[in-house]
Amino acid sequence: MNQSWLELPGNQKDADDYIGTYYDNRDRNYTHLYDRSTYASLWTAYPLYKDTTGGSRDESWAKNPNLKESEQINIWKGSYGVNVGSTIYARGHLLPDGDRSNNATMQEQTYYATNLVPQIQDKFNGGIWNNLESAVRNAIPASDTLYVTTGVTFKTVGGNETVTTIQPQHDTKKCPVPNYFYKVLLKVKRNSNGEVTSASTIGFWFEHRQYDDKYNNYAVSVDEIEELTGFDFFVNLPDTIENTAEKNSNWTTFQNF
Repeated sequence: MNQSWLELPGNQKDADDYIGTYYDNRDRNYTHLYDRSTYASLWTAYPLYKDTTGGSRDESWAKNPNLKESEQINIWKGSYGVNVGSTIYARGHLLPDGDRSNNATMQEQTYYATNLVPQIQDKFNGGIWNNLESAVRNAIPASDTLYVTTGVTFKTVGGNETVTTIQPQHDTKKCPVPNYFYKVLLKVKRNSNGEVTSASTIGFWFEHRQYDDKYNNYAVSVDEIEELTGFDFFVNLPDTIENTAEKNSNWTTFQNF
């Protein structure tokens, strides 16, 4: 893993965490911070560009070969099989299939159990969250890269939220359900030497529930998500550029950058 990649958050981990990076040959796919105690990637960071999008869906659900089966929830044999209210918990991607649908190797890696978490299907996974994922793909710069970090939070910094656990149908382990989902996005401009000269960021923060409105109503600054999660995003930007860029909370400003 190259510590200078722009999508990487600050390297925070404890004894239960695993940091891994996945590739197609030498091309990086994504890096994630996987928490063995919650069976969830707290963040998944990746570069997004046009060439890896535009294909068809795969659905080759699989265990992550880099981790023990006992450290994962068995959702490769089927979904969670648990209802929540009038809907179900779906296998929610952190790095979406659609972001890698034009590269078979990268797409298969999005179906690892460690890239999936229980996510309310109706009016979240199949609604506002899916719409945000599509909007992110539409925001890819024509001749450059969009840097993305997607993650989940069980308890905010200093919070005392209750964490729901479920019993998946194909596993004996209890599976915690995230209380929050988030995305943070970065665009940059460079000079002729490839050095970053300016940047724009935006964040999206969602309580894990059903929604009837639009994703852009939940745009916030990256600074706000850092306060809620305790992670430091886009640490490889020059400090003066990072400090300014991470204050933006306007989706249109980010789109037009």
